[in-house]
Parts: sequence; structure tokens; C-alpha cells
Amino acid sequence: MTHYTSAAARTQSPERLSLLGKLGVLFGGVDVPRPASDATPADRGLPFEVHRFAGGAGRLEAWHVPHPRARGLVLLFHGYASCKAGLLPEAAALHELGYATFLVDFRGSGGSDGSVTTLGVGEADDVRAACDHVRAKKLGQRLILFGKSMGSAAVLRAVSVHGLQPDALVLECPFDRLLTTVEARFDALGVPSFPAARLLVFWGGVQHGFDGFAHNPVDYAAAVRCPALFLHGENDPRVTVVQVRAVADRTAGPNRLVTFPGLGHESYAAARPEEWRRAVADFLTAP
Repeated sequence: MTHYTSAAARTQSPERLSLLGKLGVLFGGVDVPRPASDATPADRGLPFEVHRFAGGAGRLEAWHVPHPRARGLVLLFHGYASCKAGLLPEAAALHELGYATFLVDFRGSGGSDGSVTTLGVGEADDVRAACDHVRAKKLGQRLILFGKSMGSAAVLRAVSVHGLQPDALVLECPFDRLLTTVEARFDALGVPSFPAARLLVFWGGVQHGFDGFAHNPVDYAAAVRCPALFLHGENDPRVTVVQVRAVADRTAGPNRLVTFPGLGHESYAAARPEEWRRAVADFLTAP
């Protein structure tokens, strides 16, 4: 899960695998190709410029999409096995709402260095680096952090560990604990998660030098003081609404949770653009 490969195709989701395929995953692991961008903001008719800056594990790459009358700057952080190109639906919608955006490739993805992910732990350092960069470049005064899945976990960890103080957060389907989300993968395979999930979390932490059992967005959330919007697809097989609500309830600032019936672990901005824009606009313009 944490080492991207040069494979041509990604292993199918557990729900789509045959019995033989599930056995192959259990004994041989998964193939996750290194995420690469297949589009740019120009494909959405948006002007942009490429930024490169130092991150915690090498150089990071981002796209800055300016707005002539920006209400604020939204920094967008993608999910697992994705890259900044996967955030283009959100960037386009935010541009329509009057916001400039800064789409970031985490370490190991897109134009950034590396081929490894740490599921939000080291990526929190990338969030801090991106915030430091946009402040140094004076790209925006009001800073809003957007995270999707793993990106949400990284944002919450950055707020907790690095003391970031954004003006607002918009977080989609954050898992509550790393162990919980790994257990969900085993449940999807139809095999007992104990003790395999715990062994995987332990070994992954050993490989990358962190305690996987302490990587818990539900605990990081206690450091959040700014307004926070949580978005969740009610049919998400990876993260339950109970988990998202637990994370939201731990924040110290005002928060709201908006759910999308019928949607799973996917881009809500792409699947339900009008609903997504309305939820985000209502939140960002609230007094």
C-alpha cells in the first residue's frame, strides 16, 4: 500500500476481485502505479502556473490557479494513490465560487519527488511546506485547507503536529484511525482483519519510522479551532459516517457535516457538482 510501482495497471478494488484475485492480494500484495497527472487546469479553461518548492522528502510540485477577485486561497490535497490532477473538479468549482486555488502533489505523486506514501503521516509535512510556500509568495491572505480522504488526514495532522492555523477547513471522508481504514480493506476482501490488519499497521510503521497505531485523525481533530466543513458519501465502503462524525465532534471550532446519499468514496464535486458547490459556498460565506 505504501510503495508505488511501475505496474501498468492498478489492482482492482477488493469488491471487484474474484476469489482467486483476493487470494493473490492476500499473499502477494497489491500493485498501485505511481500516480501521474493526465490533465491540467488548462483543460478546464483555467490559467495556472507551476510551483516547485522543498518538502519534507524532496521537491514538491503544485499548480496555482489565480482568481482576479479572490475571496481567499484554497490549498487542495489529494487522496491515496491520486495526484493534483484528481482535484481539478474541485478547483474548477472553487474558481466559479470566486476562490484562487493551489493544488499540491504529495510526495511520491505527480510532479513531486519519490515513489512512497505514508498515508498522511509524512504528508502532513508536505501540507506545512505548502502553507509556508504560499505565505512566503503572498499568494493569498485568507487560507483554506481542503483535503480528500488521506489528504484530510494529512491536513488534520498538520494542524495538530505543526500548529497550522488556517482560516477554515473543508475535509472529505477523513478516516478516524489508520487501523480502522486498514481493517476495512480486509473486510472488503471477506477475510478476518485480526490479526493481519494490526500486523500490517505495525510493519508499515516500522518501514517508514512512525507509530501507525498513533496515526489517528480523530485525535488530531482536537487541535482544530477554525470552522470546519466535513463532507461524506453515505455509501462509502472505506469510511463510515460514524467515523467522520467522530472526527468532526472532536474539533473545538464550529463544524458542520454534509452527506451525499448514494455516493461512495469518490469525488463529490464531479458526481454532484451543484450540491457540492452549494454546500461549500454556504459554509465559506457563513458569518
